[in-house]
Amino acid sequence: MATHVALLRGINVGGNNKVPMAELRGAVSSLGYSVVSTYIQTGNVLFSTPETETAVLETAISDVIASTFSLKIGVVVVTRDELAAVLSQNPYPDEPNPKFVHVMFLGAEPDQAQLDRLEAANEAAAAKGTRDSVTVIGRRLYLHTPDGYGPSELAQTLSRNTLRVNGTARNLATTTKLLALCDAAK
Repeated sequence: MATHVALLRGINVGGNNKVPMAELRGAVSSLGYSVVSTYIQTGNVLFSTPETETAVLETAISDVIASTFSLKIGVVVVTRDELAAVLSQNPYPDEPNPKFVHVMFLGAEPDQAQLDRLEAANEAAAAKGTRDSVTVIGRRLYLHTPDGYGPSELAQTLSRNTLRVNGTARNLATTTKLLALCDAAK
């Protein structure tokens, strides 16, 4: 069973930061991690290791990506159990389309200044009549975009790193699949 997932920010999106998945798997395997696999081209790496400190894993993976691909990429590592908690704590359980709820996995819990910036962005979007909403739970930010992620001004604001923290987003469909892959990995 895969015990961790490394979520990479901004690779293979719009032709930028190209990273071949086979080479990425090789780079992560070179760290001594086992059961290394990837899911889709946008930077989801499943692996097992006895190391439990996610900050240590984030640094190691970030460093191997920098040395292998000459890219400085944000990396957030979550455990299989954290993925399960993300799904069970979803504050938008009535949304029937899992692609309309995104989770931004943050490297750390936001501080008050970051929460204030988020609230200001949320209020600005609401003033323009958006139906989007955002909820923060620990080091996860849930973004509900009932009209889609692409046209969401709030999503665009967050993608410009309003919080100023290391983080990357995945929709609930992808998050659900990552959990299933963790459980299926041998």
